[in-house]
Amino acid sequence: MADPQLSIEKPLEVYDDRRPSSPVMPVLVGLTGLIVLGAVGLFGPRLLAGFWQAWYWLWPEARILLAIVAIMAPLIIGVALLTYVERRVIGAMQARIGPNRVGIGGFHFWGIGQPFADVVKLLLKEVVVPSASNRFLFVIAPALAIGPAFAAWAVLPFDDGVVLADLDAGLLYILALTSLAVYGVIIAGWASNSKYAFLGAMRSAAQIVSYEIAMGFALVGVLMASGSLNLTRIVQAQAGALGAVDWFFIPLFPLFLVYFISGVAETNRAPFDVAEGESEIVAGFHVEYSGTTFAGFFLAEYANMILISALAAIMFLGGWLSPLHGLLGAETLALPVLGPALGDGPHWLAAKVAFFLFCFLWFRATFPRYRYDQIMRLGWKVFIPITIVWIVVVGGMILGRVPPWFA
Repeated sequence: MADPQLSIEKPLEVYDDRRPSSPVMPVLVGLTGLIVLGAVGLFGPRLLAGFWQAWYWLWPEARILLAIVAIMAPLIIGVALLTYVERRVIGAMQARIGPNRVGIGGFHFWGIGQPFADVVKLLLKEVVVPSASNRFLFVIAPALAIGPAFAAWAVLPFDDGVVLADLDAGLLYILALTSLAVYGVIIAGWASNSKYAFLGAMRSAAQIVSYEIAMGFALVGVLMASGSLNLTRIVQAQAGALGAVDWFFIPLFPLFLVYFISGVAETNRAPFDVAEGESEIVAGFHVEYSGTTFAGFFLAEYANMILISALAAIMFLGGWLSPLHGLLGAETLALPVLGPALGDGPHWLAAKVAFFLFCFLWFRATFPRYRYDQIMRLGWKVFIPITIVWIVVVGGMILGRVPPWFA
């Protein structure tokens, strides 16, 4: 007869993850992230400007290469952290736990190591190329999706004078590059030689083209209000004596909403993610991709989210301008810590980008997926007429010199 003491199963002492996490912890993590992001935005460009002056003796090509690295490295790290923040925020909204096990150096740190573990996993996975596919186009498609998302940052100003290429036609450059993203999607769907991938590519291409028109009309309103295609001058045109009241989101409010919602559709994010309808076409245009090639499309989607958020902040919310611009005296701005924090700077641009990114995540956790016909009707029959009508209204406000934006 077996010893009864040996048959007793002792409960394992494990970390209890069965209960939903408190929403307090994600909020604290988010606030900490915003503080770190603000510090980087506040001091990073100033350090970069000092570094640029200290290394003036380098060849121009070397200085440009260093500036590209200074822009790209935080962007790629931001994409990785955005995937973590997305899972934590949506988990808190839906009363469940997000990633909280993968840490760094033996410490959990609320699962902050999860995105880096995902990177290692994708890098080590096998890249499977279908035998009947066009191998060259199959491999080049992710690069065509990533390239425009990164190249657009060359003309985005982070502060007054802190920009890689201050093009006079920067807005046209942005429109041209964002229009190229559709080619990566179409080529990926066609080169896979799969009916599911091809259907997803056609859906996504039609959706991107439809909302690209509405976004273009919205930017025409910004062009009319600022009188320039240069992104730095667009921000400077929103600087006035009334702070946030001078920003373009007030006179161009319908165009502002159309632009941001169209940006959500452009990035194929929920509720406009019919190109990845799991119940209909498995995974859309990238259904045949794996490993690093899939990571390319994944990186492009989140990089485009950050790009759309930055463009919306620059063109409608004053970019690096403080909400208190023009309202604070010189004595307040001269204070050691409070002055730089309340004054203009890239930390305000970072905060506005973070707000728009939170809206992206909020939409995904809130709205169900639209039907394809609803998405097409919204783009062609609602957004485009609204933008055309409001462009006429903006023209009238310019002729009437409506203060404080057009006086």
